[in-house]
Amino acid sequence: MKKKFVSLLTATAVIATSLAGCGQGGGSQETTKAPETQAPAQSTESGGAAQSAEFAYPMAAGAKLTYWAPLNDNVSANYSNLGDTFFGKALMAQTGVDIEFMHPPLNQQVEQFSLILADGNLPDLMEYDWLPLYPGGPEKAITDGVILPLNDIIEQYCPNLSKYLAENPDIDRMIQTDEGTYYCFPFIRGDGKLCNTIGPMMRKDWLDELGLEVPTTIDEWHTVLTAFKEQKGATAPFTYEQDREQLRDTDPFAYAYNTTRTFYLGSDGKVHYGAAEPEFKDYLATMAQWYKEGLIDADLATLSVDQVSAKMTSGTAGASVGWAGSRLGAWTKAAQATNPDYELVATPYPTTQKGAYPEFGQIENQYSGRASVAITTSCKDVERAARMLDYAYGEDGHFLYNFGVEGESYNMVDGYPAYTDLILDNPDGLPISQAMAAYIRGCYNGPFVQDLRYLEQYYTLQNQKDTPDIWGASNGKAHVVPPITPTTEESKEYSTIMNEVRTYRDEMILKFIFGTESIDNFDTYIANMEKMGLSRALEIQNAALARYNAR
Repeated sequence: MKKKFVSLLTATAVIATSLAGCGQGGGSQETTKAPETQAPAQSTESGGAAQSAEFAYPMAAGAKLTYWAPLNDNVSANYSNLGDTFFGKALMAQTGVDIEFMHPPLNQQVEQFSLILADGNLPDLMEYDWLPLYPGGPEKAITDGVILPLNDIIEQYCPNLSKYLAENPDIDRMIQTDEGTYYCFPFIRGDGKLCNTIGPMMRKDWLDELGLEVPTTIDEWHTVLTAFKEQKGATAPFTYEQDREQLRDTDPFAYAYNTTRTFYLGSDGKVHYGAAEPEFKDYLATMAQWYKEGLIDADLATLSVDQVSAKMTSGTAGASVGWAGSRLGAWTKAAQATNPDYELVATPYPTTQKGAYPEFGQIENQYSGRASVAITTSCKDVERAARMLDYAYGEDGHFLYNFGVEGESYNMVDGYPAYTDLILDNPDGLPISQAMAAYIRGCYNGPFVQDLRYLEQYYTLQNQKDTPDIWGASNGKAHVVPPITPTTEESKEYSTIMNEVRTYRDEMILKFIFGTESIDNFDTYIANMEKMGLSRALEIQNAALARYNAR
C-alpha cells in the first residue's frame, strides 16, 4: 500500500527539513504555495503569533504542535500513531505544520486524560469528548485553566470555521456554552442521514434457514434468539461491547420499553433519566430472563471489540448492535471469506406491540460534543494551532478529511469525489473501514464537517445502504437532548452527582441482568440514586435546557 503514496511521502520528507515546502492538494483544491511575503509565525508572550500580512497554506516553518487524541480502532489495527497514516502525513504536508500525535491506550482515554490534567504538562491540543466527559463541562475546563476560550481566536485566525458557523446558526449555538463561549473545533455531522449510524443487526442467512422473519417486537426477538441457540448452536445468541458508551447507551431492548439508560427529552419537553423510571424495570426483567435462558452473552461485562467480532463471524453469536460500517460491513466481509452464505441484516428498533412505531431509536445531534479539539493553556503558538485546525473547515481541508488526496484515495468523477481502489478494493486486503481510516477521518470523527458522500461509498453492501431507513424509522430525534451546558457554579455539583450515579447505575444494571440482584429491589436502586442527588442533577439539566432554548 505504501508504494501507492510516493508523492505524499515526498511531500512529507520536505516537512522534515523545511515546513515551508509545498503541500499536496486534496479534493477539488489546487496546490497552494506560500507567498514570498508570508512571514514565519512567531511566538508571543500572549501565546499567540504575529499576524501575517497575507496568509496561505502551507504555513511557513514554525513550532511543532503536540496533539493528544484517542486512536480509532480502525486506525490502530494497522498503525500505532495517527502521524504514520497517509492522512496524518497529508495533513502536515498541506498545512505546513509538524504535529506530534500522542495517544492513550485503547479504551483508557478518560483515565489517561485525568492523569495528564493531574500532571499539568498539557499538550498543545487535546481531542476529547468535552461536553459529556469533562467533569463540569467545557465552561469548567476553561475556568479550571485547562483550555482556552476561542471567541477571539476564531475571529482572528479561523475564517473557514467562522463562515461555516455564520451559515449554520443552529449548529453555531450548539458549540457554544450558555455564556456564549466557543471552546472547541467541533466534529459536525454535515447531514441528518449521518446522525443514525448505529443499530441492531442479525444473521439473515440463519433467519432464512430457520424460516423466520426479521423480528420487530421483543417477543419475536426472544423467538429468534432462542432458535439461534437451540437450532444453530449459538452459545452467545446476542452479544455486544457493553463497556463502550455509545453502544451501551444504544440499547435496542431498552428502547422497546420507551426508555433509555441515560438522559432523554420527554414528550413534556423536559429532561428525564430513563434508568430511574418504571419502564426501565420492565426492560431489566426481560434482560434478566433472557440472560438466565442463555440468550445473552455470558461474557457481557468484559467483552472487547475483538471478542465480539470473533463471535459474530464464527457463528458463536447471531445478533449484535453496532455501526453499519465497522460492524455490519466488516463482519460480513470477514465471514464471507470462509462462508459465502453469511449475511447480516439491520433490524428495526423493536417495540413491545406488533405494528407499533418505535418511539425510541439511536440518533445523535449534528454536534454531540464528542471528538472535538480544544487548544490548551499550555499552547505557545495559538495562531499556528488555530489555523491548522481551521484548515479542516475550508474546501481543501474538507476534502482531505473526508476523501484524502486527489489522485491517491479519490478522483473527481463528474464533480463527485469517488474513492479509488485503495479504499474500495484495497490491494493489501484491508477492509474498507481500515483502508479509509488510513487515508481519511471521515469514517469516524474529529475536528471537521463530515460529508454524506463518504457514507454513500462507505456502505458498499445493500444491507448497509438500507440502514439509514431501517434504523431511522423511529421517533428518536424527538427524545435527543441538545448539547446543553451547565453553568460553572452548577458544573462541579452536577459532575459529582452523576459520576456516582453512573457508576452505581452500571454496576446495578449488570447485577440485575446477571441475577445477582433481585429485580424486586428496583425501588431500592432508584431510592439510592435519589440519595446520590439524581433529582438535583435533573434540575440542573432542565435549567441548562431552558438556557439553551433561550440562546
